[in-house]
Order: sequence, then structure tokens, then C-alpha cells
Amino acid sequence: MLHSSTAAGAEARPKAKNPLLDAWHGLLKNRMAVVGAAVLLFFILIALFAEQIAPYPADEQNWEHILEAPSAAYPLGTDSYGRCVFSRIVYGSRISLLVGFIAVAFSAIGGGIIGACAGYFRGPLDNVLMRLMDVLLAIPSILLAIAIVNILGPSLFNVMVAVGLSSMPSFARIVRAAVLSIRDSEFIESAVAIGDSTPAIILHNILPNCMAPIIVQATLGVASAILSAASLSFLGLGLQPPSPEWGAMLSEGRAYIYNAPWLTICPGVSIVLIVLSLNLFGDGLRDALDPKLKQ
Repeated sequence: MLHSSTAAGAEARPKAKNPLLDAWHGLLKNRMAVVGAAVLLFFILIALFAEQIAPYPADEQNWEHILEAPSAAYPLGTDSYGRCVFSRIVYGSRISLLVGFIAVAFSAIGGGIIGACAGYFRGPLDNVLMRLMDVLLAIPSILLAIAIVNILGPSLFNVMVAVGLSSMPSFARIVRAAVLSIRDSEFIESAVAIGDSTPAIILHNILPNCMAPIIVQATLGVASAILSAASLSFLGLGLQPPSPEWGAMLSEGRAYIYNAPWLTICPGVSIVLIVLSLNLFGDGLRDALDPKLKQ
């Protein structure tokens, strides 16, 4: 009798919730987030298999087909050098995604370390680090990126550094706020009591519990990084020709916007689609990972 009551009590107890599984189900319920993820996956696959998808090399010139309208041979037409616009769009997806992901990884790591140290130690170190981040936040990110690229020179690496530095303060503030909310938790006090070092506590106990806001900010940050990189290239401060960067392609197509509009429409639509997909996916992640929105 006792055994049956114990079994019934065990069955009556609610099952423990899996936060990751709940977040996944919440993400799947958001149709716009699913659409954004599908479009983002589409661009990632294009970037990975660019050699197999593009019919021509990105910089191959054909002077007999200059400014040719879209056709079977050239699905998105050709530019002023006879290069296939479709092939350049395909190869350009690699550059945009590479800049976006690496720049955000750089800013997330740097900003995460700064925010974790500021939130954990507080006091004078917190004031110094956060005032430095406030100074960077006071400067518009695109102007800061332009200044950095002007100092370092136009190149792919320098664009990633410039975009990463300009978006670092937002990560630092988000991580600092998350660290302050859990710094006095019991599991942190337990780690201190058993003698864990401060770096170990920050890396193993604090940062893993701050991953939800970092992931959301990183997803949205990739969209901003792609826009910033395209803006720099449009201004002539990013990747230099003949690199098939979408912002540089927009800049080159301005002179032919009336007689060859596909030179600006194709890279412009590509930028809009990938940025929109990242924003939709990021909003869906935020809704799925934020427990306050589930109440």
C-alpha cells in the first residue's frame, strides 16, 4: 500500500522543465523567427557552397557582355566590367557573413570580459570601465568605425576590428547588468567558499549564466555589423575593388542606376534580406529566452 502511494506521489510530481527545450519550442511557435532562421540558413548555405552555385568566378570580366540585362547566361545581369552580378552576390555573401560573425565574436568576447569584470569587482574598476564604455557609446558607431578604419587603413581585417570595437560597449553593459543580478547568488558564494579563483568563478559560474542575453545581442549585432561593413565599403573605406562586397557593389552601381538598375537593386535587396532575417531571428530568440516575456 505504501509502495503504491509513493508511486502515485511520484507520478503526481510535475516533471522538471528543460529551459533549452522550452526555448526551442517557444522559438518554433514564432513564425517570423522561423522565417528569419530559414532565410539566414539560405544565405549561409550560399556562402558555404559559393563555388558550386556561382556560374562564373566573381572577378571574371567579359568585355563582350558589359551592362547586359538579366538573362539565362547571366541571371542578374552584368556590371560595367562584364562581371556576372549573380556570381558576385553569391561570393559577397561570404564576405558579409564573415565580417558579421567575426566582428560580433570579437566584440562579444571583449565586451563580455569588460562587463563581467566591472559587474563582479564593482567599485573603482567598475567606474573606470563603464565610463570608458560610455565615452564609446557617446560616439555614433558608424563614425567610430570610420575613424578606426581611417587610422588603420581599408582592409577586411581592419573593417572587422572597427565594427567589433564600435559594438563592444553594448555587450559590456548587457553582461555587467546580468552579472550584477547574479553576483550575490548562493552558488557564487559557494564557489568562493570552496576556494575557486576569481577567473574560474567568472568563466565557469558567472558567464554561463549570462549567455541568454549575450546570444540575443550577438544575433542582432551580426545584422548591425553587416550594415556597418556595407556602409564602410559604400563610402570607399571597406574592402576595395574588385572584392565582391555588397556595399562596394552598391557604390559602383550608383552611376548606372537609370540604365542598369540591377547593379544597385541586387546587392541592396541582399543586404535587406539578410539583415531582416537576423533581426527577425534575434527577436524570436529574445522572446524565447527571456522568462519575463513568458509570464
